Amino acid sequence: MLMSEVLLQELEQEARTTRRVLERVPGAHLAWKPHEKSRSLGQLALHIATVPGGVATLASTPVAQVPHLENEPTASSAAELLPALDESIAKARGILQGLDDASMQATLRIMAGDRELMSIPRAGFLRAIMLNHWYHHRGQLSVYLRELNVPVPSIYGPSADENPFTG
Repeated sequence: MLMSEVLLQELEQEARTTRRVLERVPGAHLAWKPHEKSRSLGQLALHIATVPGGVATLASTPVAQVPHLENEPTASSAAELLPALDESIAKARGILQGLDDASMQATLRIMAGDRELMSIPRAGFLRAIMLNHWYHHRGQLSVYLRELNVPVPSIYGPSADENPFTG
């Protein structure tokens, strides 16, 4: 099995879980922040929806510039989150399907202007940023939901609100 196929399987599995979390985002609270230094709920949710496609796009070139996030986009409605996720997953899927093992092992350089931030095999970048980074933010979003008294879905097992192992 190709490395890209392994990542694709995980992406597909985790996309279903991410969808369940994004479905719970309350549109009436998109501007809410747990702290003044935090992203708003709308910013975090849209970031989560778009990470896979955005990161896969970065990884599709030998040298990628870090995107500027000063004016990070925010969801204008909760209804845009699932279509954004679907588009992002489709983009990531298309890119990953085109990568053979040699491409996955090739070095990817991540730059901030002229400064190299990272030089890493493409597979490692996709694992660390497209997937692990995505999970990190999804965990943050589950805390936002809890703080807003929104039932938290099961992610890897039961939550206080949902148990997939019982009836």
